[in-house]
Formats: sequence, structure tokens, C-alpha cells
Amino acid sequence: MVEKFIMAGSTPMHIADTERGDRCVVLLHGYLESMLVWDEFVELLKGSVRVVTVDLPGHGVSMVTSQTHTMEYLAECVALAMEALGIEHYSVVGHSMGGYVSLAMLDKYRDRLDSIVLLSSTTSADSEEKCDRRRREIELIKAGKKNTLARLVPHAGFAPQNIKRFNDYIEDLRELILITEDEGVIAILGGMIERKSRGKELCDSGIPHLFIFGRHDHYIPNDIAEEMIAEDPNATVLWLEESGHMGFIEEPEKCAEAILNIVLPKREARDSLFD
Repeated sequence: MVEKFIMAGSTPMHIADTERGDRCVVLLHGYLESMLVWDEFVELLKGSVRVVTVDLPGHGVSMVTSQTHTMEYLAECVALAMEALGIEHYSVVGHSMGGYVSLAMLDKYRDRLDSIVLLSSTTSADSEEKCDRRRREIELIKAGKKNTLARLVPHAGFAPQNIKRFNDYIEDLRELILITEDEGVIAILGGMIERKSRGKELCDSGIPHLFIFGRHDHYIPNDIAEEMIAEDPNATVLWLEESGHMGFIEEPEKCAEAILNIVLPKREARDSLFD
């Protein structure tokens, strides 16, 4: 991976690019993460497709540019970054919040999207209860208690049976939270509160799309996932039976196989999986 800063319009963005492959996949990280979470997962894809990862503005080492980073603004940054790289068409894989950014790309950039993968993410806007939780998180950050999030959030992302096995990952995720700028966390939370539902838009888009859910996801219970599936008969679905919210870490090979199956033409996907 070649790491560099590029200008996404007027926003400097930190990206990494394998730079090889006829098809391109953009991996978008979730809330309180950065592009570093994809490091090992990229290895499963890069032999078959070009892979680009980014630090979404407000996370990693990309800049905080305003008090609120809407999903539309983050989508625009991704699209402009891809323009700067000279890549016209690509697939987006969004983990959790990254899925919200992927969906926001439908507004202005759907003609550039080969496919969309929502990995432990949802198409619906936040409920009022969830918005209230996000507002409480904002107050927590403003009170200088980000360490509380660092203590609780990473642990909750994994299936109970995987916590011991992935303890090193959990510690890395805690560190990512601690080094994320407070202003960036607040800006992202504000943007998630404002986001709109895009389930019908995705279903009717004509763009191939894949939902990946973990059976033990603390953030997206099975009944919520099943509702989302029922509302979108055009979606391909993968259930990860041994995963929580971090399926690309907990069951990476199954995630990669499903992604390549939707990103590549069937013959290419089959051949890449057996290389």
C-alpha cells in the first residue's frame, strides 16, 4: 500500500492505495476507527482488485473541517479523492458508519458505483432513542471523558466467544479512539444524527449490493437486520455466524469471498478465490 495525502476538493485526505487492478474497491471505516483497521483485510483483496482505504475527515489523520461532518460531506470527500486518483468507477465497502457514507454517495455519485457493500451497517436513519445516545456521547466528549468510550466501545464490537482471541485488536481499537481528535468525534456524531434513511433508494438503484451481518452484533440485533433484508429483495446477504460487529476481523475470509463475488464478474471472482 502506498500512503499519501491528496486533496479531495479543498479537504486534505490521508489515503492508501495498492495501485494495481482493473477493478477498484474503496474500504470505508466506521465510527472511532481509521483506515488502519483494514490493514490485514486488504491482503485478502489486493491480489484480485485495486484497494483504496481512506481516513474519513474527523478520523485518523485526516482533518476536521467543521463542527458537523454530514454523511453527504464525507461522501463528497470520498468521490473527490477518487477523482484525484483518476479512478472513475469503483465499489464501496462501508463498515458501520462507513456504510452510511456509502449510501450517501447514491445522492450525487451513483453513476460511479459498481456495487455497494454494507458491512455491519444499516440503511435506516437513527431512531430518536439512538440520536439521544449520540447526543450523550457528544456531552461525554465535551466533558473530557473520551476514555470512557475507549474502555467500552471496542469490547462491545466483538462476539463474546471472540473477545479473548482478539484482545490485541481490541487494545488497538482503544488506542485509535484515544488518539482521535475530540472535535472529529463530535463532528461525526452530529453527522450521524442528521443522516436520512436510504433503504428504498438503495433497493431501487439498480446497483448490485451486499449486506453482511454478524449473528452476535450488539449494535445491529438480528431482528433489525432481518427487517432490512425483508425490505430489500434485491440485496445479496451474508450472515457471519461467529461474528459480532467486526466481521471483517472476526471472519475475514468469508467477508472477502462475498465481497469479491459481488465486485468481480462471476468468472473472475471464482478464479481469484482459487488462485
